[in-house]
Amino acid sequence: FSKHKQTLENNLTNLVKRNSELENQMAKLIQICQQVEVNTAMHEAKLVEECDELVEIIRQRKQVIAVKIKESKVMKLRKLAQQIANCRQCLERSSALITQAEQSLKENDHARFLQTARNVAERVAMATASSQVLIPDVNLNEAFDNFALDFSREKKILEGLDYLTAPNPPSIRDELCTASHDTITVHWTSEDEFSVTSYELQYTIYTGQTNFISLYNSADSWMIVPNIKQNHYTVHGLQSGTRYIFFVKAINQAGSRNSEPARLKTNSQPFKLDPKTAHKKLRLSNDCLTMEKDESSLKKSHTPERFSGTGSYGAAGNVFIDSGCHYWEVLLGASTWYAIGVAYKSAPKNEWSGKNSSSWVFSRCNNNFMVRHDGKEMLVEASLQLRRLGVLLDYDNNSLSFYDAMNSQHIHTFEISFLLPVVPTFMIWNKSVMILSGLPVPDFVDGVASDFQEQQQQMGLCRQESPYLTGMKTCH
Repeated sequence: FSKHKQTLENNLTNLVKRNSELENQMAKLIQICQQVEVNTAMHEAKLVEECDELVEIIRQRKQVIAVKIKESKVMKLRKLAQQIANCRQCLERSSALITQAEQSLKENDHARFLQTARNVAERVAMATASSQVLIPDVNLNEAFDNFALDFSREKKILEGLDYLTAPNPPSIRDELCTASHDTITVHWTSEDEFSVTSYELQYTIYTGQTNFISLYNSADSWMIVPNIKQNHYTVHGLQSGTRYIFFVKAINQAGSRNSEPARLKTNSQPFKLDPKTAHKKLRLSNDCLTMEKDESSLKKSHTPERFSGTGSYGAAGNVFIDSGCHYWEVLLGASTWYAIGVAYKSAPKNEWSGKNSSSWVFSRCNNNFMVRHDGKEMLVEASLQLRRLGVLLDYDNNSLSFYDAMNSQHIHTFEISFLLPVVPTFMIWNKSVMILSGLPVPDFVDGVASDFQEQQQQMGLCRQESPYLTGMKTCH
């Protein structure tokens, strides 16, 4: 009994809850119906108002055109009346001359005939010779040959009258978009191009949030470019090596609609080797993109910026980075002894990079590859045929990663809580290396970096003691 009673009570509770939900739904539907009634009445009134305005415009134009027709009629009739008067006057003169000539012909007295006939004959000959001048030129086609009533275009427009709706959402064409280190040119298309009054471009830095609707509604840092008339726009002054979210809004009098979001990124900050930092036994190329070990000591002034220690054959880039995601590559050539990474400005210049707490490097010494920081080293796996090293500095996400760029393979990632701007650093002990900077982040690097960040977030890892080996003397 108790069991059945409990079941009935539960079912009753669910039914009451269900009824309450239905009541809420019905109330919402009734509210929507009321709103539909209000909106419909408003739009019907607007329709009547707009049509009345069109009728009034047509009525006014009808009056204006009717006045023009009447004015043309008066002008033409006046001209024709003058021509009729001229014709009548010529006709009267000709009739009088004919009568006089006929009377002369009836004269039987030769003396009188000769006396009047000569004068009459001259006048008749003169009238006959000037007949083309006397007869007015009548053009029956002049009635309204320069006045036409053609309303075919207006009729088509009126027949095409319809309810104006907001344009369809435009579509950002990722494959057409381009970027430099501080600009992005966004391209888009629209199915309703002729009904769009203008476009509006909105963008903000991408924070990794995947719920774009929430991002769009909550972000306070959206930049807006209004009143764009073409289907592309170049945004200047962006942060280098940074991902951005873009929306395009198509606008007309009826409203607007947004495109789907597009994630676009600026290229890395371009840089070269800074000659003021190069060790005196390094030779830099004229374009400052290649450094070569040169045992012949060149005359270079000593400055605090220059690598100067024994064996510290290094040079730094000419840029300090304090934000964004930056990628560069190093062409290693035949070099088998090098160290490549980043450092704070305060890092000592008289010792190897990675020997202090202010620098982080990936290094090769003959057949051994290692990463080094704060005097600690850890062996890593890499191919002896490594010829193109990719470096990804994600300053905003506190990481420095190295890749075999030729084989799209991840080698190692440092987790670093950056406190100061960093500068790219390069050391070699044999041969030469060449840097390629200002590059876009390759797709394979994006994928590895995203997987790494997701793995760290899922594991909830805190900073731990680094598993570096100490006491390795292989290349010392």
